Amino acid sequence: MRAIQLPGGGELPVLGQGTWGMGERRGQRAAEVAALRRGLDLGLGLIDTAEMYGSGGAEEVVGAAISGRRDEVFLVSKVYPHNASRRGAVEACERSLRRLGTDHLDLYLLHWRGSTPLAETMDAFEQLRADGKIRRFGVSNFDPADMDELFAGELGRRSATDQVLYNLTRRGVEVDLLPWCRERRLPVMAYSPIEQGRLLGEPALRRVAERHEATPAQIAIAWVLAQDGVCAIPKAATPEHVDQNRAALDIELTAADLAELDAAFPAPKRPVPLEVL
Repeated sequence: MRAIQLPGGGELPVLGQGTWGMGERRGQRAAEVAALRRGLDLGLGLIDTAEMYGSGGAEEVVGAAISGRRDEVFLVSKVYPHNASRRGAVEACERSLRRLGTDHLDLYLLHWRGSTPLAETMDAFEQLRADGKIRRFGVSNFDPADMDELFAGELGRRSATDQVLYNLTRRGVEVDLLPWCRERRLPVMAYSPIEQGRLLGEPALRRVAERHEATPAQIAIAWVLAQDGVCAIPKAATPEHVDQNRAALDIELTAADLAELDAAFPAPKRPVPLEVL
């Protein structure tokens, strides 16, 4: 598995497994657990979840999937903004750890900006790190102005990543946020790399896929993985889908492929508000 160096040491796998939408229907639990465990079999140890997903249900699914295999996992979860106070973040993290059946997270993120001052959230994260409950912390859905404010504080500068929406149809981050992060060697985690499936019928994507004997989804993921300093966390709810996602890691897009995709999905020329789903 290729990896990106994390600030302060350690590595972030470039391809992982997302869990948005998991844990919402009990009848799908076994399939979701099987999908995540298949990912572990294939080396997809990066698993991203959040207390928001399924109101904790996704974390319970992840906990079942990683039971007995914790040492294979780079585990990420996220705290609600309304739980991000000094006391609230600690308590929220402890609840997440119980649902996940583990004693620590490899990475804990503030899910998006809220009313709690960033310095207070960072204090809570640092306490969790000092107590061994998390190894690293970071943020999600932060735009460049948010990142400037975050990095104005000493603890904020210890952040390990910014997780944002990024795919062929959502390229606004290339104008300002990606350069900001690359300058500081801060990895970016791309969620929804296939835009929840909405871009898969695009002709250019299909043409490139045909040349590689791949699926449009695999090409969309491969395009994200071709970006410097970016990892992708696509969700897959079945083992077969996981197999397809893993195969995207082996696709090498040519200069002609990238040019065709760039022409079909051009990046904006000027800054745009950070997009979210």
